[in-house]
Amino acid sequence: MADESKNPAATVAPLRKAVPCPICKRPSAREHYPFCSPRCRDVDLNRWLSGSYAIPVADDETKADEDDM
Repeated sequence: MADESKNPAATVAPLRKAVPCPICKRPSAREHYPFCSPRCRDVDLNRWLSGSYAIPVADDETKADEDDM
């Protein structure tokens, strides 16, 4: 085999900066990006499906009444 350091096409620069897994903070894996493993990917999916990632909404009835007029 040829020396890979002489062939510039042999070294591929990453397209984006490596980020840690949002679940366990380990380095993310390319196959499961942005997660590090299928387990962390499934944990995140479960959180979405169970409603843990709901956006908080402030109920302000006075604004709702004003919009109806």
